[in-house]
Amino acid sequence: MTLDELEIGKSGIIKTVGGEGPLRCRFLDMGLIPRTKVKKIKVAPLGDPIQIYIRGYELTLRKEDAEKIELEAIE
Repeated sequence: MTLDELEIGKSGIIKTVGGEGPLRCRFLDMGLIPRTKVKKIKVAPLGDPIQIYIRGYELTLRKEDAEKIELEAIE
C-alpha cells in the first residue's frame, strides 16, 4: 500500500521511499525514512494535499508525492 491509500486516522511503517534524485533526497530530509511510523491525519476536500504525522511533527504532502511512499500497515 502507498501513503495516499492509507485511511485517515490509521498508521503505517514506511517500507520504501520512491522518487529519483532531488525528490528522493527531499523526502529523506523531511524524515520520510524506511522503518519510520507515520499516521495519516487528514486529506483536503478535493483529495490533495494529504496531512501526516511523523517524528513528532505534522507534514503536508501532495498526493502525487504520497504515491511514491510504500507502507506496511499497522493493525
